[in-house]
Amino acid sequence: MDKVGQFDQIWVVGAGAVGGFFGAHLARRHPQVSFLLRPRTCEAVRARGLTVRSPSSTFTVNPRVASDVRDLPLPDLIVLGVKVYDLEEVLEQIEPVMGSDAIILTLQNGVTIEDQVLARFQRDCVVGGVAYIYSKIAEPGVIDHYKRGTVTVGELMGNESRRVLGIAKLFQEAGIPCQVSSDIRKAKWEKMCWNCVFNPLTVMINDRVSRALDQPEMLRVIASIVEEVVAIASAHKVPLEEDMAGKVVRWSQELRDIHTSMYDDWKAGRPTEIDFLNGYIVLKGREFGIPTPINEALTAVVKVMTTRDRPTSNTLRIDGAVIQPLSFDALGLAKLAAEHQVPEVSAVAPGMRGVGIRVKGLLDIATIHIDADHVTFHSQDGQFAASLTLSQAREYGILIYELDGSPLPAQKGGPFRLVAPGLGDLCANVKGVVRIELSKGPGKDTRPSSQS
Repeated sequence: MDKVGQFDQIWVVGAGAVGGFFGAHLARRHPQVSFLLRPRTCEAVRARGLTVRSPSSTFTVNPRVASDVRDLPLPDLIVLGVKVYDLEEVLEQIEPVMGSDAIILTLQNGVTIEDQVLARFQRDCVVGGVAYIYSKIAEPGVIDHYKRGTVTVGELMGNESRRVLGIAKLFQEAGIPCQVSSDIRKAKWEKMCWNCVFNPLTVMINDRVSRALDQPEMLRVIASIVEEVVAIASAHKVPLEEDMAGKVVRWSQELRDIHTSMYDDWKAGRPTEIDFLNGYIVLKGREFGIPTPINEALTAVVKVMTTRDRPTSNTLRIDGAVIQPLSFDALGLAKLAAEHQVPEVSAVAPGMRGVGIRVKGLLDIATIHIDADHVTFHSQDGQFAASLTLSQAREYGILIYELDGSPLPAQKGGPFRLVAPGLGDLCANVKGVVRIELSKGPGKDTRPSSQS
């Protein structure tokens, strides 16, 4: 950096709702701005540029972009515009180009980011930042900007350094309101209060900020959430105002009609930052012995709502003519009622070994359509299946799911193996079962025709 406000090379990492907006403004004013992007976004920006659409104007920039750090000039300022859950991956990616003078500006939600970066690089390379903006990714390389668009930056020690003044000037020259804070950690904790309230609440009520603000009973809940966050901030020696909850409500009035970033991530099927917001408050509450029951409830509910099923090769799915599909792994099967467990399958099926669960126990859990009368067991490779009547499956079916204290291995017919001792000539033995399908009428059956 040769003088205040001038950087030789600037990187913006990420072109999402935050990085894309601020980075595009910086690139419009400063030709030395480059972007480090994921391959899909990189391809889109390289082909069509990076576009910001705001109510007052729309513009497109065509900055230098790359997915590999080796394809960009060495930076002396790196603006981190990625989500907090991508931070470790990004730090690993940029580590080879972190010269002795390179500065990192953080714009992530949460209060752990700066310390995480310092711990990684073991030197004073971090300037803290807080972004105030409401924007969304319309498509890769296109950002829709609705409200705000300002930044607060500051040294972690509170001093007005040459570098922090240079960063502020850089943003200001790009038309982005930017102020220098003498207490950036406090500013981040204040935003943490807002994030811990409205990010999870908009997900849980499946609506905008106004829906929470306008419900009288919700104001007490908001106050309780903030009180817990304030207590954890105090334990970190960051005192916040006594009327912090009131400030959060007042700040929200101009944002009444928005969804939050967590809501947008949820709807788009992306991960959320719940573990770094309310989840962090819960974690630190346990560490400091501070009760955080409201934040704990918010964390649990949001994780249930936003964690999508991720079927794996070791998952058993029950679907078809059921009200709601169900999924189990071996541990889940082991937790089912003891009356349905078969501790040693060899006792009822000589020649077989392992722990099993009676299919009746699974069918009792599933809410089956009234007219369903068959159950089909499908192998993982799709080649084999056995279709039993509902009564046969209930009476004879057993799924082996464990052997010698571990999940049933593939070489023994895992992850789940159907046996039906007592079914006689209609013997049903399917290895590698991953799906149980309920249906009206028989389903796929690869057993010899004389048995089906």
